[in-house]
Amino acid sequence: PLNPTTLFVSTPLCLLSSPPPAVSGCMVNFSDPEGYIDSSDDPPLPDGSFLLCTYTVTVYTGYGVELQVKSVNLSEGEQLSIRGVDEGGALLVLANHTLLVEGQVIRSPTNTISVYYRSSPDGGMGMFQLHYQIFRLSCALPRRPHFGEVSVLDLLPGGTARFHCQMGYHLQGAAKLICLNASLPVWSSKEPSCRALCGGSVKNATVGRILSPSPHPGPNATQDRSCSWSLEAPSVQRLHLHLERLALGPTDRLVLWSGLDAGSVVLFDSGRGGPIPFEGVISEGPAVRVQFITDQPNHNTGFNIRYEAFERGHCYEPYLQNGNFSTNDPTYGVGTVVQFSCDPGHSLEQGPPVIECINARDPYWNDTEPLCKALCGGDLAGSGGVILSPNWPEWYGEGEDCSWRIHVGEDKRVLLDIQLLNLSDSDMLTILDGDEVTTRILGQYVGGTGPFKIQSTTPDLTVTFHSDPAGLIFGKGEGFIINYMEVSRNDSCPDLPEIQNGWKTTSHTALVRGARITYQCDPGYDLVGRETLTCELELTWSTQPPFCEKIMYCSDPGHVEHSSRSLSDPKLLVGTTIQYSCYPGFILQGGATLTCYGREPGTPVWTSKLPHCVFAEAVGSGLDGGNMALAIFILVILLSVLLGGAYVYVTRCRYHSNLRLPLIYPHPYSQITVESEFDNPLYETGGDTREYEVSI
Repeated sequence: PLNPTTLFVSTPLCLLSSPPPAVSGCMVNFSDPEGYIDSSDDPPLPDGSFLLCTYTVTVYTGYGVELQVKSVNLSEGEQLSIRGVDEGGALLVLANHTLLVEGQVIRSPTNTISVYYRSSPDGGMGMFQLHYQIFRLSCALPRRPHFGEVSVLDLLPGGTARFHCQMGYHLQGAAKLICLNASLPVWSSKEPSCRALCGGSVKNATVGRILSPSPHPGPNATQDRSCSWSLEAPSVQRLHLHLERLALGPTDRLVLWSGLDAGSVVLFDSGRGGPIPFEGVISEGPAVRVQFITDQPNHNTGFNIRYEAFERGHCYEPYLQNGNFSTNDPTYGVGTVVQFSCDPGHSLEQGPPVIECINARDPYWNDTEPLCKALCGGDLAGSGGVILSPNWPEWYGEGEDCSWRIHVGEDKRVLLDIQLLNLSDSDMLTILDGDEVTTRILGQYVGGTGPFKIQSTTPDLTVTFHSDPAGLIFGKGEGFIINYMEVSRNDSCPDLPEIQNGWKTTSHTALVRGARITYQCDPGYDLVGRETLTCELELTWSTQPPFCEKIMYCSDPGHVEHSSRSLSDPKLLVGTTIQYSCYPGFILQGGATLTCYGREPGTPVWTSKLPHCVFAEAVGSGLDGGNMALAIFILVILLSVLLGGAYVYVTRCRYHSNLRLPLIYPHPYSQITVESEFDNPLYETGGDTREYEVSI
């Protein structure tokens, strides 16, 4: 429809003390792709009534509703709230009148949004105007699986996301997800995960990886205790097994056999306590068997073994994790030279940058391949680069304290593009702006967050990372990937990140000098810090961004007159009880105990209203309430009879009765007509005023 549909309902309310105000209710429905919600469109209200109105906008499935506040001017007692619905149909409070400011934009999570308005009880009505328009809803960005990758073609309905795992891991779940159209678009199934399996068999093995099994999810899940893998290369080839990682627990054991039968030669046995062959082992024939025995696999212990098949008379193909190499002979014959280099964010360690294939009778490399390791800190320069969490792509270790210092040209600035941030709740990443003398914190982060960007206001920027030395309570996180680049200096402040359990609004599209960013919290949360930040002349923000803290206390309900109270907790946290006791001579009316209880979502509230202390003699005097009412009723009846009798006597009986009361002695002349004394031309005045002559 081109016009909204309106339904007004008038409902009387019954009160005991005075005539109640009439309640006028209305429901207005919108379905156009764009329009206005304007309070001036509502009909005028009669005196002594107030308005309850709900405006609902519902659009096509797959679209959302965006509301922009054009104006809002409400008086005390009025209520205005904007509500949405999640994919399950549950009501969500998106904003209320205490947070609405001109220019603010609120987006619905699904294809419907509603505005609830209630005028003040005394009938006062303010004004508000909201503009709405539709926008395309999309699926959420799918999470990248640990030890895997995801490629997204489109987040809109019909778009696809494809997943694949790193070498040695197996995809658990669908490899392809499709974004389905719904009130809130969703992916066709849950994101898959990448897991290392317990055991397996590989025929015609050429190149691959064997990993210790991934821990099972859930605290009571059965753990893999013994795993066995068999590898078989083509018959004329042998296998080289490179121990990329070996961190076994005290009860773990790893055994490598050169063959599949029971009498095969042992290439390595961790239980014998010998040296660890980090350069790898080579099979005597085309087959290798690997067995791993553990009590409880976890992320901290285990192994990574990379294998590759190669022909006799040649060296095996070298491998460099997190790096690459170049060679003058792709067949790796005797005399082949290989030069290694690391990926950005890594540095060569534990090996030379160049190795050579030697010994014509039984070729082998003259040294082991080096390692490319993500370093813990360093001084960085240049136009760009990457910062990785220590030991990336493996999980970072415990007790890490790293600091990366970035310096660019004096007329340049540093832009950080945080692509991945997944930390434990006991670990912290801090970004500092400025040099060592004058620094300010741009942000501190724990846990996980989505991709975001942040820019320095000086040529210097520092990234620090600290991980819990124990790591027992919250465990460890996956780590982080941060790209940094040199950018030109501009005339705007750096953008500030969103806050958890809240949102921000900006006064200007560009964060120029004087621009303001206002932070607000979801219902049930308190803002800690300054609500509004201003971009100052030096292109820095006036203060640090605030954060939203869950409200876990009730507001003070106050004291009751003629009483004392006792609190179980002076901070009024959830669970606090307040006991009220009246002074002697007073009686308590209402509940004596109030309890603070929490709501999800919402602010904690008290279980009941405040009681009252009433004077005991007024409540328990000689006449109770019923007797007092009866006595007053009898007195009113007696007065009515006396007054009625006097009226009858005066009007009907006084001229016919022999009874002469002094106060009603008859006048010496007859009744006069309607004509007054002052209008009568015969009216005379004289010294004796006791008798009058009246013309009839």
